[in-house]
Amino acid sequence: KACLEAGIESFGHELPATATQAEVEQLVMDLNADPRVNGILVQLPMPSHIDEESVLKAISIEKDVDGFHPLNIGRLAQKGREPLFIPCTPAGCIYLLEKELPKLEGANAVVLGRSNIVGMPVALLLVRANATVTICHSRSRNLPEIIRNADILVAAVGRPEMVKGDWVKPGAVVIDVGINHVDDASRPKGYRIVGDVNYVEVSQVASAITPVPGGVGPMTIAMLLKNTLRAAEIADKV
Repeated sequence: KACLEAGIESFGHELPATATQAEVEQLVMDLNADPRVNGILVQLPMPSHIDEESVLKAISIEKDVDGFHPLNIGRLAQKGREPLFIPCTPAGCIYLLEKELPKLEGANAVVLGRSNIVGMPVALLLVRANATVTICHSRSRNLPEIIRNADILVAAVGRPEMVKGDWVKPGAVVIDVGINHVDDASRPKGYRIVGDVNYVEVSQVASAITPVPGGVGPMTIAMLLKNTLRAAEIADKV
């Protein structure tokens, strides 16, 4: 729907769960060779029998609009190097932070979660913005104490409403990336969607907080469209 509104043609290739590594990579190679295709998006995570990194590596770097090609991630991690594309959700997080804060430089930032999709890339982007970054995870100790020192909190750990109001520094900016289903018999579907942050509590303390749903999700789509446009511009120059 977003592609249609932006004038971008989109189409999907749905493979069976039994598809082999060779079949998945062959489809990627076919799309690489198709001049009508500017961007390739692989749905993650992939089935356990598929080597995910090998599939991502097979995508032409000029069509890696998701930003997960090892070369793009490698460039993101290196000082003085620029990736062709930045992963969409992390890019959306940084965009929101830059709109809310006058500058990220010198800010204490805590990233809760270290996934390859959100946690690690957003931490790298914050480092590039000269923030002082702490990455927390399931083995981290004294989480509330660490988070209370944060001017910026990005929560992407996949635990429903884990971050409580008294964990957050007054005036902090909170980006909640979590998408969790919680049983709720009062809802038509029998569940409701919540983030990793207790929105009711934290919204009383933070200067700004993204809701779930409707916060980071739309930004992810916007960044994907932006990357696709950039990919088309790159293709036109070749």
